[in-house]
Amino acid sequence: MIPRRRHLAAARRRLTARAVPLRSWLMQRLFLPLRSGRAARLLYAAVLDGQTVNLHAELPRSARLPENAGLVIQRGRRRYESPARVYEERDGRLLMDATVLLGAEAGGVPLSDGRWRIALTTRSGRRSARIPLLLVEPPQPYGGPTMPMAVSPVSGRRHRLGRTVTGNLRVVTSRARPSAEVVKVDLSHTGLVVDFRVVGTGADEPWAEFTATGRRIQQPLSDLGDGIWRVVTPLEEMTPRRRATEHWDVAFCSAGGRPMRLGRRLHDVRNPQRVFAMSQAGVAPRGQTPLLVHPRYTPAGNFRVTCSRMPEAGRRLS
Repeated sequence: MIPRRRHLAAARRRLTARAVPLRSWLMQRLFLPLRSGRAARLLYAAVLDGQTVNLHAELPRSARLPENAGLVIQRGRRRYESPARVYEERDGRLLMDATVLLGAEAGGVPLSDGRWRIALTTRSGRRSARIPLLLVEPPQPYGGPTMPMAVSPVSGRRHRLGRTVTGNLRVVTSRARPSAEVVKVDLSHTGLVVDFRVVGTGADEPWAEFTATGRRIQQPLSDLGDGIWRVVTPLEEMTPRRRATEHWDVAFCSAGGRPMRLGRRLHDVRNPQRVFAMSQAGVAPRGQTPLLVHPRYTPAGNFRVTCSRMPEAGRRLS
């Protein structure tokens, strides 16, 4: 980034940081109290499994039980509709439940990148109404072994809930970050085969690259279709040399693109190293001494292959 652009970016960040408190004050002190009697208040709003919007709201007291209800998701002239359920509680309150699947790849609403407003529409006979959805409190993260999915496991696209300065609900969609996601790991006594898919980018003349300390091996890929690639791990070239154990990282490479490390990131697991743990096995590469091979994931979710000399082989070589 050239100096002028760097200064402009820094100035933009400072202005944004100053605007956030003012925007929050206007929303909490001005817009929400003024609009509470004419808008539905969201009691629960979250993006589940990275691509499913789940909403639960209380309608204003002025609303009447409609014959039909639905959600309108709109950005500019583009508009999509999704069903919603409005019902009356025992205490007389009107509540709304709605679930919206996002992403054409998952068979849901095909949202493009950008900010999309969501509103509730009701109809009774010839009368119809459009009711804004107020997001008073943004979704809060929770603890435990799992976490909210930040991206779609199908496409890698990101969907998050936000709100306008007046408190209206909106969903912000952005493109998938380029990544190489492991699909299947097959370890047997004859070798190690890894299937993975590439999201968020193309694949021009691709290959795999295995790297350890001071060592680098290039390996061809097989195209399995549907965006899935297969690499056969070259264990015959991965026998430790200087140390008893060597750790190999695997990257997807293509002409004109940056290398991407293979891993598992499109999930809701906080500790992929433990949850996706794999067993180690003794492997006998053709023409080489046996190896103890352990495929695994790092705490960051990157795929790694640990190769060790088997004790029996070490005693024979000594």
